[in-house]
Amino acid sequence: MRVFHADLHIHTCLSPCAEREMSPSNIVRLAKERGLDVIAICDHNSAENVPATRRAAEKVELTVIGGMEITTQEEVHMLGLFADDSSLTAVQNLIYSHLPGENEPEIFGEQLVMDDEDRVINRHRRLLIGATDLTLDEVVQTIHNFGGIAIASHVDRPSFSVTSQLGFIPDGLGLDGIEVSSWSALPLPGDLPVICSSDAHRSGEIGTRCTRFLMKAPTLPEIGMALKRINDRRILTGQ
Repeated sequence: MRVFHADLHIHTCLSPCAEREMSPSNIVRLAKERGLDVIAICDHNSAENVPATRRAAEKVELTVIGGMEITTQEEVHMLGLFADDSSLTAVQNLIYSHLPGENEPEIFGEQLVMDDEDRVINRHRRLLIGATDLTLDEVVQTIHNFGGIAIASHVDRPSFSVTSQLGFIPDGLGLDGIEVSSWSALPLPGDLPVICSSDAHRSGEIGTRCTRFLMKAPTLPEIGMALKRINDRRILTGQ
């Protein structure tokens, strides 16, 4: 057992609200410089830059977890983290089928898909910044149906969080945890596990907030055990 530093909410340049410098290899380089052991790539409603970021991390000791920040019908942001690429791809394809609209780069920003050497290989045309037509319950259920972990994004913020949009966290929603933007937001109501992440959209934000996990290995199953405090795995808060 050892302590791992994890930033589980990082956007790449695929998210139209992120800067172009949030490229796969640059994210990996900065994550290592800032002492992170685990990162999760969670772009808006897409996971197309996960493979390149993972390939960029192959030469260094950094675990890259594939995920998405899914926007529900209620405009709630929900993190879905997945242990295998087949589940991640399946969820991405399902989300695409429920995501209307086409991006207008001059208004919302470019949505760049890159390779592991930061070369642009595609400009995504879907409106990734938009909301799906899936309800909050449906999104959480979808994440779980594909073996993922569902964490409500930045519940301490006044917009795009379950608390800002609904005013409360519904009973029986089945969340695996909630995310805060700062540990100073604690204490929060309820007894759900709490993580803290950077929600980085700019290179200077990577690793500025993270969560320390006590676990055996830097993997999503171990993180899941830590969220549930199984076999001495646990959250040790962060920075």
